[in-house]
Amino acid sequence: MMAIRKFALIYGIVFLVIGIAGFIPAFVTPYNPADPNLAVTAGAGYLFGIFPVNLLHNLTHAAFGIWGIVAYGSLSGSRLYAQAVAIIYGVFVIMGLIPGLMTVFGLVPLHGNDVWLHVILAAVAGYFGYFARADTAAPESREQVSK
Repeated sequence: MMAIRKFALIYGIVFLVIGIAGFIPAFVTPYNPADPNLAVTAGAGYLFGIFPVNLLHNLTHAAFGIWGIVAYGSLSGSRLYAQAVAIIYGVFVIMGLIPGLMTVFGLVPLHGNDVWLHVILAAVAGYFGYFARADTAAPESREQVSK
């Protein structure tokens, strides 16, 4: 399996699992009153006690997860997915550092530990989207390997 396609599949599965986990109350601790205000408080809290989330944040993760799984179907789709994740999550990093934008005007929390996580997500996606080479060699059959 090509590395770029594998990237899309792994990111897709992880994003989908994290999106679903955000809807499970046992994994979410309450949002703090001292945290930036949210207009969308449904599901607001800290996923695994670390990452700020809410309903819209969880839906975003799930959407990126489904997109990654679908993108896995082709090399071009996987590369485009990686490039988009790199750019979008890079923008999320910048937004997470700017008051007002760190909650996307109260809709989605992007502050705190989300910032460093988004840096990592964007950097890895950037590598696969812009620098990783597609493995164009066909895999050897078992007969050729055993000779």
